[in-house]
Amino acid sequence: MRLRLRLFLALWSALWTLGLPLILAYLARRGRKDPLYTAHLAERFGRYPTAAPGSVWIHAVSLGEFRSAVPLARAFLDRGERLVITCFTPAGRREAERVFAPERAAGQVQVVWVPFEAAWAFRGFFRAFAPKFGLVMEIEIWPRMVFAARAAGVPLFMCNAQYPTKSIARDSRGLRLRQEVMRGFAGAFVKSDLQASRFAAIGVQNIAVTGELRFEQPIPPALLAAGGRARGQLGLNGRRVIAFVSTVEGEDATYIAAMRAAQASGTDPFFVYVPRRPERFDTVAGLLTQAGFSLLRRSADLPPVLDAQADFTAPAPLPEVLLGDSLGEMYFYLALADVVVVGGGFTPKGAHNIIEPLALKKQVITGPEIWTIEYPFTEAEAAGVARRVADAAELGAALSSPTEGDAARIEAFFTAHSGGVARFFAALPDSLAQARR
Repeated sequence: MRLRLRLFLALWSALWTLGLPLILAYLARRGRKDPLYTAHLAERFGRYPTAAPGSVWIHAVSLGEFRSAVPLARAFLDRGERLVITCFTPAGRREAERVFAPERAAGQVQVVWVPFEAAWAFRGFFRAFAPKFGLVMEIEIWPRMVFAARAAGVPLFMCNAQYPTKSIARDSRGLRLRQEVMRGFAGAFVKSDLQASRFAAIGVQNIAVTGELRFEQPIPPALLAAGGRARGQLGLNGRRVIAFVSTVEGEDATYIAAMRAAQASGTDPFFVYVPRRPERFDTVAGLLTQAGFSLLRRSADLPPVLDAQADFTAPAPLPEVLLGDSLGEMYFYLALADVVVVGGGFTPKGAHNIIEPLALKKQVITGPEIWTIEYPFTEAEAAGVARRVADAAELGAALSSPTEGDAARIEAFFTAHSGGVARFFAALPDSLAQARR
């Protein structure tokens, strides 16, 4: 290990250790809104009530990363493996606990907090679980995690990984320490040939192209059935439903302007608006109300449990917007929609996952910042199944058009890009062998 990397790791660990009071204060502040931030606190120090040595370790920092891990996790369970899933955010942990509730009860899956970024915390994690190997979903680069795994002899791989253009530009300046940390991984399972070339260019070794795992995300049939039934009960059959999903702070004004433009076109649309973070539910409700839209709130105005048999009475007249203030029900909201605007694309942080709406054969639109989803957005745009627009005016014009998604074209696109789980398991034995050499 190079001297500057050793010095960086020592400084990094010291900052985390000395900064623990500030970190705990941050968790306490977040815990006032979401108590799960401060629950199971010992796990963040590498202390776990139940050990499960020999597990396969999957790290999914939050909700999006966890969802991309589900097909792979299911395949490991089918092969008789035990799993330990680490998360950092309550959204990711709640979804992991919900999705794998039966397996957790049977002792096949444990869902825990990832330890703090300190060597002593990770030593406790490795004592408890002694993983066969670890998979870090997407591109989460935590220096102490990477080198603690090396010290423990645990092969740790990037999985479903991509290296976006903006990240390369940022990391290629200065000391390039982030790229040095990436070279500490045992290898990488990446989304495309382009991504493989990018990782190889910075010195990452043991790379396998396995594709995008989200193409194989399970779709909950109960949520689709509930969405179809709710369309009828809300009186939306025959009306165009436009969904804004995974919306983030900084782009609400753009969407509100586009919604007004769509209304002015005379197409009588109904809107579904789903913020990405639960902390924003009330804020977004206020913004929409201030903009003059009438609201139906999922949490207050629809049945607590969604299923295809649940009856409810829609208010008359029907409000203009359904606010999706719930977690774990994305496919319900998507099932309601005819066209889906995916959030994040109008902010520098970049657009979010387009695969879920495409899986339901919906027309997909996002903003210009697609660097976070270069794969598969570039391929989806070339196939004519996704579109980006430059600003609120262009988005408003797109939403005023009655065009819908081309189901056959989207199906062909999915067929061309699926199979990531099978490719992963085909590549895994050789990747592990190379890592151990």
